[in-house]
Amino acid sequence: MTPGERTPHTRRVRWLVTGAGGKLGQDLLAVLRTDPTAEVTGLRRTELDITDAAAVREAVAGHDIVVNAAAWTDVDGAEASEAAATAVNGTGVRHLADACGRVGARLLQVSTDYVFSGEARTPYGEDAATAPVNAYGRGKLAGERAVVGLLPDAGYVVRTSWLYGEHGRDFVTTVLELAETRDTLDVVDDQHGQPTWSHAVAERLVLLGGAASAGTAPPGIYHATAGGRTTWMGLARTVFELAGLDPRRIRPTTSAAYARPAPRPAFSVLGHERWAAAGLPPMPHWRTSLEEALRRPAFGALTAPGRQ
Repeated sequence: MTPGERTPHTRRVRWLVTGAGGKLGQDLLAVLRTDPTAEVTGLRRTELDITDAAAVREAVAGHDIVVNAAAWTDVDGAEASEAAATAVNGTGVRHLADACGRVGARLLQVSTDYVFSGEARTPYGEDAATAPVNAYGRGKLAGERAVVGLLPDAGYVVRTSWLYGEHGRDFVTTVLELAETRDTLDVVDDQHGQPTWSHAVAERLVLLGGAASAGTAPPGIYHATAGGRTTWMGLARTVFELAGLDPRRIRPTTSAAYARPAPRPAFSVLGHERWAAAGLPPMPHWRTSLEEALRRPAFGALTAPGRQ
């Protein structure tokens, strides 16, 4: 079933998307606009500051489902400004959860693999112990706890990771742009994860929201990452291959070569067992989604034939 497929005479569902100007937020609006049962309000950061409790209550009123794609996403910046980052990723989410509880709305909170330590060697299940290694992860975990604590019957935490997409810069677009100016690229090969297309996450969030509204998806934690696993180097080489470039131009290096203020988890592979409880299959393999994403017009100029 796709997000737009609903039975006749289904009542219209009122959706609110916060952070609507971001990568995932824009994809969410695009997916929801194909659903004839959805009435959609999208609010950008300039239109709704989720750290303002009164503004949040006013925005949430009148909606059935809230998807929070608003977040402090500067991981290294959070290390230097943890209180400010947590005000958005933790306290702001608490305001949303409280507002949803007041009006009986369901909340889908987008979270991250960074709530885990990265020390595992097998995929993290939805119920795995959390132990963030940086300020960004700690703030996002505070947001998760607010949702689970305040909305035990109407709160959904959806963790994703290694996002790329058509809106804004990310690892995939950066690799393709650097291919124009550099003969070789040194890319980290000791961090493992699941490259995940933001559009595919948006589709999954809309399906989950529909299942939640229908009462067929139990509240709690879900992992919205692509299947399979690779490293950043493996992703870069695959991007080159699919773009018709020589993947041997990508050379392996280690995380130590790129010291950054915030430590990153070395292992960010997530399990997806809980989707079965919502009657939904896991997301496709990461390479399958990447192939589809690179056929989109936004990537066209970066993957034009004849580039070497």
